[in-house]
Amino acid sequence: MSNTDLIPSETIEKTIYLIRGEKVMLDRDLALLYGVETKVLNRAVKRNLQRFPSDFMFQLTAEEASNLRCQIGTSSWSHGGRRYQPYVFTEQGVAMLSSVLNSERAISVNIEIMRAFVKLRQMLASNAELSRRLDELESNYDKQFRVVFAAIRQLMATPARNRKEIGFRSRAVKK
Repeated sequence: MSNTDLIPSETIEKTIYLIRGEKVMLDRDLALLYGVETKVLNRAVKRNLQRFPSDFMFQLTAEEASNLRCQIGTSSWSHGGRRYQPYVFTEQGVAMLSSVLNSERAISVNIEIMRAFVKLRQMLASNAELSRRLDELESNYDKQFRVVFAAIRQLMATPARNRKEIGFRSRAVKK
């Protein structure tokens, strides 16, 4: 099995979430990808906390976990699910995990995860470029339509008359 056959990139991309403005992966999803239990992954991380500052890993609040649970359908603690809030890892935190989990699978999975993050970053960059181009086109069309609307308004306006009026005027009303 080659590294690219290990995990399809679509599977990895589906496990990347946007939380607090960061692209992150849940400890549960990472443990599944690495082929270890979530508690084993978290135990390895806790043994090496100096490698995971707050911008590499953070724990979700109860509200964030609840919102995520509603989105992805994880079980609640009362039904045998997690008893604590999940940890999430940013791209840098995921990169650091390969040094904490020393196995061939961890290294291979890490490479695929890094490729997925790069692919997402490229997609976002291309979407930003597309958005910029659309804004540019829209502003150009607005200018063109302004000219059209000005021409229509000019056609709709009553023409000013420069000729002398014909008819009887009373002396009481003078213009």
